[in-house]
Amino acid sequence: MRKMNQKSGQFNRLLIGGTSSGCGKTTFFCALAQAFVNRGKKVSSFKCGPDYIDPMFHKEVIGAQGANLDRFFSGELLRYSFADAAKELSLIEGVMGFYDGEDFTLRGSSCSIAQELKTSSVLVVDGRGSALSVFAVMQGFLNFAPNNTIRGFLLTRVAESTYQSLSKLAENFLPKGVKLYGYLPKLPEDLILGSRHLGLVTASEVKDLQEKLARLAQICEQCVDLDGLEALAESAPPLSYTEPEIPSYPPITVAVARDEAFCFYYAENLKLLERMGAKIAAFSPMRDSAVPKDADALYFGGGYPELYADILSANSAMRESVLKAVQDKTPTVAECGGFLYLNKMLGDKPMAGVLRGTSEYTNSPVRFGYVTLTAKEDTLLLQKGDSLRGHEFHYFECSDSGSDYIVTRHDGQSYAAAFANEWMYAGFPHIHFYSNIRSAARFYEQCLKRKEQKVEDGCVKRSTEH
Repeated sequence: MRKMNQKSGQFNRLLIGGTSSGCGKTTFFCALAQAFVNRGKKVSSFKCGPDYIDPMFHKEVIGAQGANLDRFFSGELLRYSFADAAKELSLIEGVMGFYDGEDFTLRGSSCSIAQELKTSSVLVVDGRGSALSVFAVMQGFLNFAPNNTIRGFLLTRVAESTYQSLSKLAENFLPKGVKLYGYLPKLPEDLILGSRHLGLVTASEVKDLQEKLARLAQICEQCVDLDGLEALAESAPPLSYTEPEIPSYPPITVAVARDEAFCFYYAENLKLLERMGAKIAAFSPMRDSAVPKDADALYFGGGYPELYADILSANSAMRESVLKAVQDKTPTVAECGGFLYLNKMLGDKPMAGVLRGTSEYTNSPVRFGYVTLTAKEDTLLLQKGDSLRGHEFHYFECSDSGSDYIVTRHDGQSYAAAFANEWMYAGFPHIHFYSNIRSAARFYEQCLKRKEQKVEDGCVKRSTEH
């Protein structure tokens, strides 16, 4: 798709990375974001990599959806993805350990994202059970790769006295321009965010989340050099980016399933459809009795439908409404958890029955990682031979996962998967429109065609009745 002229902007930005998963990075990130929001800053938040759970916590803090920064998905549009959502202060949460990328390389790592965005990085280090040894960890990260953008560290799970002793020694063990910016002490159990097989529990499941964030922000005010972090963010150089040409269309309504069972979405996908002219209308397969009457398309994201299978199954009115809408060729996208819902059975619970598969939980990831989907024939999202990138991470297996796309893993292995035709995409992979904006345009155009057809059918029906 043709690109517009290159642009440039001054964005105050800072990446908060970590030495590994589980070091307390997300908790620290949310605490910092809440502290800056409490100071009256307009904060935007970003997540490196394909994760869609951490951004849900970010949203609870800043009150608005951020964006994923993923080179595999966005390619040359990575900087645009950032610039499009940036505000007065942009905070970026890293993924895994700072240097952990695809296939044991730096590709897609927090380090590579920081380099691409020319942003300083501050790493969270778990100081539990250590003293002087934390400087060995810091020195290792500083020396591991050139041009790594690391300008500071934050410690977690350390006592105030330990931190004060370490801060006095910092200039002896850290190079000029790199400093300690503060710490979080060992937190009480009620402030620790829980986890399950796909990562953290979702934000909506955390009891009294706003109260927890407020308490964490207060701790940050006492234990973190917030002024210093803000100054570091303000020191970021101007950033150039290329803005894509996004087509504009007549309005449509895209009904998006949003409740506890369906909450995993890439915000950029929905925002892109809105830019094209769509209205996003949320509905709940758990609580509503039917899909929105004005829906020109249905979008079922991922989530944890297995946790709410009883409720989803008991809502027979919604299941029948979904089945009728898809049978009526309403353009439909269903990813992972949404795909499970469209099938006949989830465990022993009846689902929408659009597809005939049965799904069962396994005790380990069935497929995990980046994928590229290539169409065998013309479909809702892609023309024959075109491709779209996505990500798979699921513990469920389905008796029939489809075969309409060729799915190629990042390691080169490929297999047939997903159900796709002119009005439906349903499969385990979560798709990302920034990997092929033309795919989003094709989806929109197919929605318009179906909308026009329904109007024509309605006119013919009324004419016949008279």
